[in-house]
Amino acid sequence: MRQRRLMNQINVVPYIDVMLVLLVIFMVTAPLIQVASVDVPTVGKAAQAPSDPLQVIVRADQSLAFRATPNAAPRDVTRDELLRLVAEAQKKNPQQAVVVAGDKSVRYEAVMKVMDDLQKQQVARVGLLVQQGQ
Repeated sequence: MRQRRLMNQINVVPYIDVMLVLLVIFMVTAPLIQVASVDVPTVGKAAQAPSDPLQVIVRADQSLAFRATPNAAPRDVTRDELLRLVAEAQKKNPQQAVVVAGDKSVRYEAVMKVMDDLQKQQVARVGLLVQQGQ
């Protein structure tokens, strides 16, 4: 009678067969997968060009300034004057955006208080103005 010996090698042929079957499956199914595409609506032309946002500037000493156009010089205002000026601008254009530019050293709380006041005035579009980094 012949005695069996222990095999100290792994038979990898079945693993190669499984890998080849999986490779064929993926090669067949990959072209059938569709990439999601979104059909967005198109318009001919916007009714009116978007206007420049109103700028509210919160300085380091927490004083406020208001700028109606980007090229205008900022005008010092109190909190009540600011809310009145923004309300007047919102009556003319309800979708007028308002951006808050806070000084780098001003407390976060001061900027958030201005944003909160603007949102209480029902200003729909309030944002933060930031400077692009290099």
